[in-house]
Amino acid sequence: MTPDIVDILARLVAFPTLSRQSNLELLEYVESLLRPAGIRCERFFSTDATQANLWASVGPEGSGGVVLSGHCDVVPVAGQAWSRDPFALHLEDGRCYGRGTADMKGFLAVAIHAMLRAAERPLMQPLHLAISYDEEIGCLGVRGMLGAMAARPSRPALCIVGEPTGMRIANGHKGKRALRACCQGQEGHSALAPQALNALHLGAAFVTRLQARQDALEASGARDAAYEIPYSTLHVGVMQGGTALNIVPNRCDLDFELRNVPGDDPDAIIADIRQDAEAIAAPHRNRFPNARIEIEEVSGYPGLDTAADIPAIAWLRALLGRDDPLTKVSFGTEGGLFQQSLGLPTLVCGPGHMAQGHKPDEYVSVEQLHDCADFLAALTDALANGQAPS
Repeated sequence: MTPDIVDILARLVAFPTLSRQSNLELLEYVESLLRPAGIRCERFFSTDATQANLWASVGPEGSGGVVLSGHCDVVPVAGQAWSRDPFALHLEDGRCYGRGTADMKGFLAVAIHAMLRAAERPLMQPLHLAISYDEEIGCLGVRGMLGAMAARPSRPALCIVGEPTGMRIANGHKGKRALRACCQGQEGHSALAPQALNALHLGAAFVTRLQARQDALEASGARDAAYEIPYSTLHVGVMQGGTALNIVPNRCDLDFELRNVPGDDPDAIIADIRQDAEAIAAPHRNRFPNARIEIEEVSGYPGLDTAADIPAIAWLRALLGRDDPLTKVSFGTEGGLFQQSLGLPTLVCGPGHMAQGHKPDEYVSVEQLHDCADFLAALTDALANGQAPS
């Protein structure tokens, strides 16, 4: 008997699969549902074998069909004021509360249910499910799985990333680069501060240059009106330095990010930022030879920019039974990596809204779960009848 979607979601939420922590127990549970139904499962492990991606397939082997993609890691709950246990599903007033319900275990529960239903009937086109780890910290985990899949001759015809869009079809999101700037100064006693080089001051100057770059991107950079913020953005999230008030600090680290629209070249923007960093540090080297600002790329993923006129969009709209305008989401997904690595047309469509994600008392509505289930049931019908996106 196929378990209810909410029951599957309750089990998924109960696994505290924070990024960088093991997700193997969750995968054991998922495979305990899929394998007895005859669904083919394959794991792609992390280098230390404590985490894994899962690729599951039902229907004929070979190319074609659709892959449903989602990540199973969740963001931390520390420091958040939850009114209930974040790792125990709580159903109230038509809402499923719990960490990851919106982002994005709600979709995974519906997708698992759809795979089990698909296994009960003959399919003429395959249906795949991809579950990844460490998406929340830069889409890190999925890359190993995609690298392995790219070496194989068969490919799906379409990828649907089930991040929360309110069940609207999104055909794009910005790319992201996460970077760290290390500002190196010269320590000294604060009573003799002019004889030292304050790394925090270097960091402050660097932030000012980033703000100027942001202003330039807003004024004259590429624009895409489909986004809520229609231009590329720079943002400093963390600045750390200093140990005591009476010590001039010799180091300051800043974590910052670039989120670029497709029309901007992220490498060119970062090259300009590196020039800014050198322009700040260079004038100090006559007195302080070690003065520098070094920039390291920590992580990143490509943007998604799927053409609005591909046949798959009309196909999905018919399955959804609605004709909402296409949207582009503000958050990032693994969609750009699927598109880049496997050459797949890729779209984002899933239950819930990101406005409820990453916050206390995160939830997805039961209505949204049912809407997604109806959509995937229609998709399965299409695959059973040999219909597939072209």
